[in-house]
Amino acid sequence: MRYAATLLVSVALLEGSASAQSIGQQVAAETDVGAAVQAVGADSFANIKVSFPGGVVGYPDLTYETLSGYRPLKLDLFLPPSKFAGPRPLVIYVHGGGWVAGGPRRSAAYQDWPKVLAALAARGYVVATVSYRFSREAPFPAAIQDVKSAIRWLRANAAKYNIDPKRAAIWGQSAGGHLAALAGVSCGVATLEPPARSEPAAANVETVASTALGADQVSDCVQAVVGWFGMYDFAALRPLTGAGSGPDSPERLFLGCGSQPCTREQQAFASPITYLDHTDPPMLLMHGSADSTVPVGQTEKFASAAQAAGVRVRMIIERGINHSWIGPTPAATLNTSREALATSIDFIDAQIGDGRTSVRSPSEAK
Repeated sequence: MRYAATLLVSVALLEGSASAQSIGQQVAAETDVGAAVQAVGADSFANIKVSFPGGVVGYPDLTYETLSGYRPLKLDLFLPPSKFAGPRPLVIYVHGGGWVAGGPRRSAAYQDWPKVLAALAARGYVVATVSYRFSREAPFPAAIQDVKSAIRWLRANAAKYNIDPKRAAIWGQSAGGHLAALAGVSCGVATLEPPARSEPAAANVETVASTALGADQVSDCVQAVVGWFGMYDFAALRPLTGAGSGPDSPERLFLGCGSQPCTREQQAFASPITYLDHTDPPMLLMHGSADSTVPVGQTEKFASAAQAAGVRVRMIIERGINHSWIGPTPAATLNTSREALATSIDFIDAQIGDGRTSVRSPSEAK
């Protein structure tokens, strides 16, 4: 009897709500559906904008490439205020993290890196900060191919984002300093070029387009390079086969050596110093003399080789400063971080800004 009573009550409730839509029906009725899978448009999150002071608009997590088997590759974009007429110069930032960690919204000891990049955009620059595949996802040359893909995507979208394709600077720290320098010196190097545009050529139910239409035809060359405490010559590091350099070390993971000794060919293939020639763009190279993560000799050797190759280069060594501009006191960290930022932006402005000048001294030690 209890079961029968329960059943009668349930039936009565259903009959009483027969005219009302279920929650599922309500949601379904409000849902837009494309005529075909390929007609799927941008989702709500894809249209997110972030407003910054000075009229700057930021667009987080724009997908610049989709590679089969990997997460979508994304960048954050900062657009200058509308008062800046005409195509604007482009700055691409590449983050550090030993090629195994980090992210495009982090840099050294700066508390709010997107705010810093937005402040640069407020001065008339289009600024992008890019992600790339880490070493455990895909070893070299995947990361540099991704950085080059991002540069090409930005150039292919130059009209959309009001970018001057003839004025691009790349800037990075630590592992990102390595990738920025490598992008700067490897213009036209076929073995480091990103893969050609692949399926899906158009967006579908699972992914956005593989990359921007026309990206295969545009250049990934840049007109200026800023490298902060980067790695430029793997052969000059401690031996990659000895104690403390096991298969999980950042360098070995990045080069893809596995359990085998890293060869000279592998080291040279990934080293910016390999590709130096007189056609390379002007460079600013900065490093702390007390860097315990990346030896300061990396920058000193690369700057010397660049100068010998006929490249305009400025080197600044910050005395007593460790990796990520960390000084022996909080005041030293603050002062060096601000000084490095000001020097780097002024260098970029001198190379690709509206009032372009030329790089000044070939080297400078502090």
